[in-house]
Amino acid sequence: MKYQLQKIVYYLKRYGIWKTIQKIVLRVFRLEKRKQKSAQELYQNWMAKKEPSEAELELQKNEPFAFQPKISIVVPMYNPEENLFLELLNSVLLQTYSNWELCLADGSEQKNDTIVALCSDNPKIKYQFLGENKGISENTNEALKMATGDFIAFVDHDDCVSPFALYEIVKAINEHPEAELIYSDEDKIDELGNRFAPYFKPDFSPETLECNNYITHLVVMKKELVQKIGKLDSRFDGAQDFDYVLRATENTKQILHIPKILYHWRTTQNSTANVAENKLYAFDAGLKAVEEHLKRTHKKATVENPGEVPGIYQIKFAIEGTPKVSILIPNKDNLRTLQKCIASILKNSTYKNYEIIVIENNSEKSKTFEYYKKVQENPKVKVIVSQEKEFNYAKLINFGVKNATGDFVLQLNNDTQVLTKDWLELLIGYAQNQEIGAVGARLYYPDKTIQHAGIAVGIQGTAANLLVNLPFGQHGYFAREAATRNVAAVTGACLFARREIYQEVGFMDEELFKVAFNDVDFCLKILEKGYRVVYNPYVEFIHAESKTRGLEDTPEKQARFEREKRNFQEKWKAFLQKGDPYYNENFSREDCHFTVGEDSLHRPITK
Repeated sequence: MKYQLQKIVYYLKRYGIWKTIQKIVLRVFRLEKRKQKSAQELYQNWMAKKEPSEAELELQKNEPFAFQPKISIVVPMYNPEENLFLELLNSVLLQTYSNWELCLADGSEQKNDTIVALCSDNPKIKYQFLGENKGISENTNEALKMATGDFIAFVDHDDCVSPFALYEIVKAINEHPEAELIYSDEDKIDELGNRFAPYFKPDFSPETLECNNYITHLVVMKKELVQKIGKLDSRFDGAQDFDYVLRATENTKQILHIPKILYHWRTTQNSTANVAENKLYAFDAGLKAVEEHLKRTHKKATVENPGEVPGIYQIKFAIEGTPKVSILIPNKDNLRTLQKCIASILKNSTYKNYEIIVIENNSEKSKTFEYYKKVQENPKVKVIVSQEKEFNYAKLINFGVKNATGDFVLQLNNDTQVLTKDWLELLIGYAQNQEIGAVGARLYYPDKTIQHAGIAVGIQGTAANLLVNLPFGQHGYFAREAATRNVAAVTGACLFARREIYQEVGFMDEELFKVAFNDVDFCLKILEKGYRVVYNPYVEFIHAESKTRGLEDTPEKQARFEREKRNFQEKWKAFLQKGDPYYNENFSREDCHFTVGEDSLHRPITK
């Protein structure tokens, strides 16, 4: 009840009375199940098409791996329901890879004779009755003491693993012998054995993980890594797996994601998987785990739980010094739009060390130039004039960067309005990290539906904004619109970066991408240099898309767009074939909503 009241208060503050009432009505009458049913049908089709058949499972049993490591499956137990534990046990016994051991540490009040008998019949099963419940971390630590394998797999006592789980783990280890931390995709399973809610995850995403334990299950670690990071810490019980994974990622860069469903997370009437408010303490523990991680990695920041989505945290990094930000706004007439944009910046920005540079591009109206003269009375605003006779967005931005005096540069469309007071602090906080090359924001259409929540490369053969048209107050796939995430690209309508990044990657491409795809190309060049790109949902703007240059509504514009599309497909052919590491290969490439699809991309597993 406490959690539900907190959430209602949050919704009232953020979305208003009407949206809050709508949300409650949807919950009460379960109208959202229509969409869930459609998603479930897609997942059923996906399972039938993508998962191994019985014949393929038989073939897996005879796979002659060059390296056949022993996998120790460690399971902490506490009063398990007998039938659910038997399902877990059966899922292990059915593994198509045979070199494993099952290490069970039972913290129940009394022994279950059936469980004891089943465990004693198999020499590959190690069972220890602890005589007391030491908590999930200490029970897991007791199970770890029994493990003798080359790799350790962490499993809960009422969940299940796919029959091909260990096979895929060992296959990945043989293909990538340097791997020390391996994780897979997962879904949920109910008490009747029905599978649903697949969680298809990105490849390793450090900034995503700092704000949300997206890795969860299945997690497998090399024995040496486990020895290095030590025991699980009972201070974080409820989020002990989050703390442990964070510690693991601090101690290895050899992290591998297997984009296959290898784990089934059990949902029962009262489980955390099914009802989040049943374990509110877990979210508090998760927040503390992130705080400790930031301390260990010497990052000065605060962690908050914004309140809308349990388990998704916001990190606010302390700003080093008072760096200057140059806000670049290309403009051709569109006076009212530009006025609103600049006024929103001047009114809403709590960070003061910035300059606004309007890049004038062939305006014709006298009122535009009258406004330029007036607005430059504010020492924070200046207008520079481009001599270009055509609209070349990439060239305009490059011209602006070369005339900027800031430590950071923000590309900003003139058809935007900032909604967030501390937006510059939030952008600087991430962009000052030398491993991050660019940061983007959450953008809305004027009706407050999503216009941009990061960009995925490969959709419709090129790239697309994610979660477009998602209604305000509704959540997309695993609330990805509300989570800080690593992405392949962010839109140039609001793109924030250190100024030296432009010079390092060769600025924006003025020849191949004069208007379209220059922002995605710029971000991919950033990735190519080894930096990461971050989507920050807590920086919010209204964006009346395409007012800067208009729609592709003439034969000339359409021909130019098609030419630049071909240029993008040719230049980034290898990236498109390999697949966007932050947009799981099992998603459809036909839409932008993380939809499970039979047209999903096939690509090799990569680090």
